[in-house]
Amino acid sequence: MFHFQKLKIKIAFAEIYRYLCTRMCDSDGRNIAKTSDNCLITSPMGGVRAGLSQHTELWFVLRDLKRPNAKFPAYQQLSELNIEVFTPMKWTLATHCGKPERRMVPFMPDLLFVHSTRTVLDPIVRKTPTLQYRYFKGGAYCEPMVVPGNDMSRFIVAVNSSADPTYYMPGELTPSMCGRQVRIIGGTLNGYEGVLLKVRGSRTRRLLVDLPNFLTAAIEVDPEYIQFV
Repeated sequence: MFHFQKLKIKIAFAEIYRYLCTRMCDSDGRNIAKTSDNCLITSPMGGVRAGLSQHTELWFVLRDLKRPNAKFPAYQQLSELNIEVFTPMKWTLATHCGKPERRMVPFMPDLLFVHSTRTVLDPIVRKTPTLQYRYFKGGAYCEPMVVPGNDMSRFIVAVNSSADPTYYMPGELTPSMCGRQVRIIGGTLNGYEGVLLKVRGSRTRRLLVDLPNFLTAAIEVDPEYIQFV
């Protein structure tokens, strides 16, 4: 009952949010209010402004308001509609039929990166109370947040190259956790540059790969491909 009440509250806020943005933004996304501060925001600063055609494919940042253990989360719903979705996943232990089992779950249940167009996504968002865009704060436009395609592709390639990436939220990595600057000179991540994760007592080398303003992934790399710079 408690989770149901929380979900109802989240949905109510989402509907208010949708209403305000609809009132303040016309069909082209222009802010028709007198001040840009009236745009309601649900995301940290980051990404790039869309400012493009409704038919342009972009990596949109969305949030799923369903509870974390929902049977049909938004990323599955969108995937079944043949829409490309990236959701950072992690391994966790869960109990099934009284026995512990290892399964993959979203690292952040409410964070989705969706590659599509406004023409496709807008009707889905409108009819799904628990799914919403993350919006920019300020400026002359009230536009959904998007991530540059190059940043997204680079991050996805890195994550997919590792069987068990470790994710960090902005601010979780401290200077003491960052090691030497390196360049990768072979394998899937050939040409990548960054710093190594410093873990005391561990011989595993992990490269830190950023998705600016959202996530950092620590990706295991073969020591023979590491060149110190």
